[in-house]
Amino acid sequence: MASPRTPAAADPLLTERLRQEVERAVQRGLRGFELLGAPPPAVGRTPKTVLHRRGTLELVHYHAQAGEVYRIPILIVMAPTNKGYILDLTPGQSLVEYLLQRGYDVYMIDWNAPTAAERDLGLADYALDFIPDAIRRVQQDSGEQDVNLVSYCAGGLLSVLYLALTPDSPVRNLACFTTPIDFSHMELFRAMSDEATFDVDAFVEQVGGIVPASIVSAGFEALRPASRLAGQIRLWDNLWNDQFVAGFRMMERWGNETLPLPGAYFKDQVKLLMRQNALYEGELRLRGRLVDLSRITIPLLHVVAQYDHIVPAGCSRPLIERVGSRDKEEVVLPGGHVSLAAGANAIKRLWPRLDAWLESRSL
Repeated sequence: MASPRTPAAADPLLTERLRQEVERAVQRGLRGFELLGAPPPAVGRTPKTVLHRRGTLELVHYHAQAGEVYRIPILIVMAPTNKGYILDLTPGQSLVEYLLQRGYDVYMIDWNAPTAAERDLGLADYALDFIPDAIRRVQQDSGEQDVNLVSYCAGGLLSVLYLALTPDSPVRNLACFTTPIDFSHMELFRAMSDEATFDVDAFVEQVGGIVPASIVSAGFEALRPASRLAGQIRLWDNLWNDQFVAGFRMMERWGNETLPLPGAYFKDQVKLLMRQNALYEGELRLRGRLVDLSRITIPLLHVVAQYDHIVPAGCSRPLIERVGSRDKEEVVLPGGHVSLAAGANAIKRLWPRLDAWLESRSL
């Protein structure tokens, strides 16, 4: 009678898989203890100089990384709810670094938490005061009159508001990602903003004129209520993977550092954009002037995220239809609101597309 085979002889692949799982379980435990006391991951490491600070506004200039630099500088406009380092996570995963190495001169409006004195800042202040102020300082620092804008999310919204009301702007080209235009597609945000159940004026007074970051974050998390739990599960499953853990922690830090908002800006969003959908309906007025998107005639690239849960494609796609530019292009790329601009897919898809579009428009 043949002797029974040992488990190892019977299935060496199974034995190897069990060994790997045990090893990974040990690594998960060790890494879990390490992460409990670990400092936040380093982000935004591309060398830069702060050119100007003014309350919530911070204007930075990144140091050149190429021998030859394009003539027209780029000013990146971020959303006031988020820090700009999502575009500069770490070497090799930084859109800013990529643009610098391709020879662009890069500046960024990187917002800070608004001060108590800034509670009355509204949409008009961001679009018609902060943006032109930053543009003037970029002109002074670079010695060039022309400027290109690259804008992300609500940064794109602020940029198109500014351009629609400033026909003589020195901005020569606009590239923007996931720019909200038709707020009827933001169904959950609109439901949370409903006048029958939410007194926005009383709420802003109750929080002292500055809407806390926790409230802003809660609004985003409500769009995907299970996303934080799912993220923690993915982290546990991949604790043995140093690269995954590093990327997860950087993204988590960015999400946790959502910024508070001035009460007036928050009220403008609720009343003018969410409830009235005034921009899409052609009825939005800032400082008494009608915002007419057809007055934007400069070259425009608009990148839409196919699976965006924050700014759905239906919300952002009307931009191309409404502007008066003859040179305009819409690109729909696979990905979500964040993965469109940061991460492995962004490196392969968005970054080269943006470079190709900017190259001939930056001379």
